[in-house]
Parts: sequence; C-alpha cells; structure tokens
Amino acid sequence: MPGKLVFVYNADSGILNAVMDSAHKLISPSTYSCSLCALTYHTFGEKKLWKKFRKESSLELDFLHKDEFENKYPDQNHELPVIFYEEDSDLTMIMTNKELNSTKDLRSLIETLTQRYQTNLNR
Repeated sequence: MPGKLVFVYNADSGILNAVMDSAHKLISPSTYSCSLCALTYHTFGEKKLWKKFRKESSLELDFLHKDEFENKYPDQNHELPVIFYEEDSDLTMIMTNKELNSTKDLRSLIETLTQRYQTNLNR
C-alpha cells in the first residue's frame, strides 16, 4: 500500500484558534507564522485550487495542526510548517519549513508535492 502525505500546519487546532488565525492573516499577513496555511487558505476559507487538488488527487493526504502532530508524533521535533511522506509509520521530510516559506504560489506547491510523492513512492 502506498504511503501518504502528512501536512503539519504551524497553528493549533480548534475553532477559537481558527478565528484568531483568520484575524491575524487579515490584519497582519506578513507576520503570519504558517506559510502552508497562507498558501492553501485565504482569510475566509480554503482556496479553490487547493480544494480541487485535495478532492481530485489520488494521493492519500493527512492534515494535522501543531498540537495534533505533537500528540501523534511526540518524538518528532521540527520547525513548522512541514510536509512528510509517511509509509509504515516512518516519516520522510517532503518539504521543510524553509522550502514552504520560499514557495511563491499554490501551483508551485502542488507541482512539488506531486513530484516528491512520486519520488518517494518509487524508492
């Protein structure tokens, strides 16, 4: 069975945190600390291209907030956000925090993810 992509946002889960994050993105987007959130979501919800990618993708995708990731993988310590390829409970970094911070747009993110997923799948 092929592995999955695990997306880890640099934001905590919960409604109050989501509201606070949306307000932060609206008021001061340049100081918002989650580039993955900024790439995939606008102030009021998921970007259309991202939603389409998620729904039409044959890739298995798992999305975790910072607190959920820390609970599920307590031995992992990474600067967030990050994206992993997970297979048989082993995590392989697909995109680092620095790579996500330097990704300019959503199309670039999707292309990179698809390419790196295939690379890990064929190992």
